[in-house]
This record gives sequence, C-alpha cells and structure tokens, in this order.
Amino acid sequence: MKNRVFAVATAVVVAGLVGAAGAPARAEVGRDVGSDRATVRCAGRTVDTEAKIRYRTETTIDAPLRTVWKLQTDVERWPSWQTPVSSSKRLDRGPLRPGSSFRWTTPVLETALNPATTLVVTSTVRQLQHQRCLRWDGPAIGAGLRIDEGVHVWTFTEIGGRVLVRTEETWRGDQVEQDVDFSTVALGAGLETWLTELKTRAERECDRARR
Repeated sequence: MKNRVFAVATAVVVAGLVGAAGAPARAEVGRDVGSDRATVRCAGRTVDTEAKIRYRTETTIDAPLRTVWKLQTDVERWPSWQTPVSSSKRLDRGPLRPGSSFRWTTPVLETALNPATTLVVTSTVRQLQHQRCLRWDGPAIGAGLRIDEGVHVWTFTEIGGRVLVRTEETWRGDQVEQDVDFSTVALGAGLETWLTELKTRAERECDRARR
C-alpha cells in the first residue's frame, strides 16, 4: 500500500516529485466515493470504493512486460530501486501468490497529522494474475501514525512492446481521515513516486540488456 506513503507528504516535496521529468503521464484524484466507476481491477476486485481517501494514476514504460512484472513482484528488492522503502521482507516463501504476505518500512516526515516516525506496512496479496494484475491490502502502523487499511490494485497491459501500468489505492482510518485532502495528496505523491521509480529502473535495465 505504496500500500509509500507519508514519506513524501509535504507540498514542497509533492511539487518536486510530480513536476519532475519522467513523471507519470496522467494522475487522477478519485473523488467518486461509493462508486466503482473507472476503477482499476484485478480478477474483478477493486479498491475500497467506500473509502474517503482514494487516488489513481498510470504511466507507460518502455520495457518488456516481464521486466516490469519482475521488479514489481520481487518485493524484497524494492529498497534497491524505491527511494522511500527502507526495508522489505517476505513473510512466506516461493513465488508471490494470493495469500502471500510481506512487511516493509518507510520513513515518515512530521506533518500536521503525525510526528516523524517509521511506518511499518504489512501487505497481503488477495488477487494475482501473472503479468496482468496484483491486488493487496493491509494496515500501516508507526509511532503516532496509523492507517487502518490500505487497498492497492495494479494492472499491467502490454501495448506495442511497451507496458501501460495503472494503479489505484485507498486508505481508511480515523487519523488519516481527519484531513482527507491532505491524506489524498500524500497518497498521490507516493504513488507518483512509485510509478516514476518503477519506470526509471525498468527502462534502465532494458537499456543495459540492449547494449
């Protein structure tokens, strides 16, 4: 639950990330609470459509689908290419699959809603279709900060040798719902960073393979 999260939750950082070169092609703040319209789906399942905090975005990556998929699903390698992820560990063995769990951490800046802390995210895969989509959920807990449940959905579509990656995430929790607009900006900044870094690493690996 990217699901990455409050580590970039200030307006200055958001502006720097979203305005940077190579940012995802389109970002959309989902305000259609209670609706499943235009949501990202995996095996027919969506994010929490009743959640107040919701964001979706997408990007196109100039790399093979297998490269993008491997980067995304090899969760223990996340810290090697995702700046906001300090650590990530599988809680089971074997290929990532429905029922798999992993725990990862991300530092969090002090904000109006929380002190500076480290957020511990425990994610459980609910749906997975190989090289097509992923859906996981779980809580994120730190000292002075709690997201009761995040639901995160990803889809991967090969188009003319490139990959369209779409993602959507929702948050629930009394603390983050104290300021829905602020939390949505924080969530969105995290997802934009995730896609930008996924795109950068996948295209870099593809360039190396071509040499």
